[in-house]
Parts: sequence; C-alpha cells; structure tokens
Amino acid sequence: MAQRTVLFVLFDAVQSLDVTGPLEVFAGAETHAPGTYDIRTASLTGAPVRSSSGLTLVPDQALEEEPVDAHTLVVPGGQGTRTPAPDLVDWLREHGPRAERLVSVCTGAILLAAAGLLDGRRATTHWAYCHKLARDHPAVEVDPDPIYIRDGHVATSAGVTSGIDLALALVEEDLGRDVALGIARHLVVFLRRPGNQAQFSAQLAAQTAQREPLREVQRWITEHPDADLTVEALATRASLSPRHFARAFQAETGMTPGRYVDRVRLEHARRLLEDTTDGVEEISRSSGYGTPEAMRRAFVKALGAAPAEYRRRFHPAPTH
Repeated sequence: MAQRTVLFVLFDAVQSLDVTGPLEVFAGAETHAPGTYDIRTASLTGAPVRSSSGLTLVPDQALEEEPVDAHTLVVPGGQGTRTPAPDLVDWLREHGPRAERLVSVCTGAILLAAAGLLDGRRATTHWAYCHKLARDHPAVEVDPDPIYIRDGHVATSAGVTSGIDLALALVEEDLGRDVALGIARHLVVFLRRPGNQAQFSAQLAAQTAQREPLREVQRWITEHPDADLTVEALATRASLSPRHFARAFQAETGMTPGRYVDRVRLEHARRLLEDTTDGVEEISRSSGYGTPEAMRRAFVKALGAAPAEYRRRFHPAPTH
C-alpha cells in the first residue's frame, strides 16, 4: 500500500484541537500500520503560528515554497477563519483541487468556501457558523445538523471534536475497521459517531422558553418521552388552549411542539442504544415510539441508519 501524505494547513489564530485531534488519529494509524501515512504541517510562509488559545505551533514546511502533493489536505478552523487571509485563500483555490481528499474541520469550511471549493456541494461547519456560511456562500448547500458530511472527495465536519470522528472514518476507509477501532480505544472515544448524527441535543437545539408553564412542558417532555405528548395533552399541562400553546411554544423555543418531541424521543432512543444492552422493542416503548418499526422509520429518516446498525457503531462485534 502506497504511503499517503496528510497535510495540515496552519495559520494564526487556528483552533489547536482542530489540528491535534485529527492529527492524533492519523498518527495512531501510522503507529498501528507503519508506513501508511506521512503526516505534515505547513503554514503559508513556514513561520510558527499562534493558536487561538495561545499555543505556538511550529510547521514542518512552507506552503508557498514547497511542492505540495497531498493525498489528504486538512484545513482546520478557528478565529483565524473569521477574516481569511487572501494569500491563504488563493493558495487553497490553486492547490485544494489537487488533493485526493479535501477535508475541513469546524470553521475551516469557511476557508474552503472562500476559495470556491464548496460550490455546488453539501457541507457543514460548527452549528454557530452555519448561518454565516450559508449567507456568505449561497452556492454551498449548508446542512447544520450532521457532525460531518462527505460529498465526493470533499469532507467537512462540525465543531472541534467532530474532526476526530471524521478522521476515524477516513482511517477506517483506508485501513479497515480494526485499525480505526484500535485508535478509538487508545484515544478513549467512540468508533465512531455516524456522520449524520446531530451536532447537539434537542435541549440545546431549542431555546429555553421564557414562561414557566412552557419551560415545565419542556422538562416534562424530556423526562417522559413515552407519555402522551400530543399538542392537546401538552396544552392541558400548560393550561393553554392547543392553538395558543402551539403558537407560544414555537415562538419561545424556535420549533414546533411536534418537532421538539421528535428530537427528544430520537435522542432518548439513541442514548439507550449507545449506553445499554436493552432490546430494541423495549427501547422503542420507553422512548415513545410504541413499536420497533416506528422507531426504525424515525432513525432511518433522521440518521440514515436503522437502530441495529446505529448500535453497532458503539457496540461493535468482538474482533478475533
């Protein structure tokens, strides 16, 4: 197997974990399978850069001076992407298409988009910057939900630690599940969160209602996903008419009651699949789906994977 060059682009005010997280994954793969990856870091001029946390990173080479023939080009995010350096964007525009795999972590997607490398593609970034990415680059199809997205040879990931998930997926693609699993165990992370897993929970996705009756309803939904959570039942709990409740809930939380209930139930079922050995039928009842088939349809629609397939990501079969 030919050695693959993995090149990390560095710049001032980069988020250090966007670099070191995925880098540790590829370095772990090189430990498991020597000769697999040639891992390099490079800044535009070859000068050290200072990360957003104050950590100084010393690159291996200069982007503008050294020939670049990277199999996987990784563009991290950080505060330095807020106003991208024109020279760096120009370099990415020229050299990015040459990489067999073009990868961004967090707001590194903003740099790729500025270079025109995401036009016509589906992409994601940190949830807090998805609106900016979509607003500034209308040719990019921005999806704020998944933790990472593959669109052809281009892969974009959400905030910070999702870069580790994406790197594990790439290593699994290159070297197989056993190697990726060994790295994940060493780093004490899951192998691996599916790329279309939501970036954050239902409770974080929705705003907290201002009025106490609506906040109480939010708590009730979270604590009782298997209860009657129709608009009528929730409105009664809030002492409001169904029409008034539905309008007020959406106005204060940013989503409809039905959408909120769907997210809570999916999250509840997902966590039970991740953390327990409970049967699918039991989980479907306790999560409010009623039947395994109803839960299966919800998982396929939201995550692109049936419950059994989703569980295997967290409880893989033993290797021999």
